[in-house]
Amino acid sequence: MDNKEFAQKLEKRTLEFAIQIIRLSSKLPNTPEAKVVKYQITKAGTSIGANYREANRARSRADFMNKIRICESEASETLYWLEIIRTIKWLDEKTTQKEFEECKEFLALFTSISHKPK
Repeated sequence: MDNKEFAQKLEKRTLEFAIQIIRLSSKLPNTPEAKVVKYQITKAGTSIGANYREANRARSRADFMNKIRICESEASETLYWLEIIRTIKWLDEKTTQKEFEECKEFLALFTSISHKPK
């Protein structure tokens, strides 16, 4: 698979992930505390794909790497919110497993890309 094809597939995966996160967040309770987490996970989880799409349209290598580091950071934050949701038991592990695994893969992937030598 060449770089362009890889980028297109990853853009599609991150878009699908954003939709999954939006759907997952809609299952959270309607308490004031859960609303904060709902907002945060939705913001971080949808930001991964938005920033990856921007990275693919970067004006320079430095711009690309900056946006990839943002993807890495947003994936890490999304994983954090998923861990909170699981720990508090707002949603069980089975309900969040797909998003949790996909987010871990994104984090590993963007970390790998951001730490490649120049």
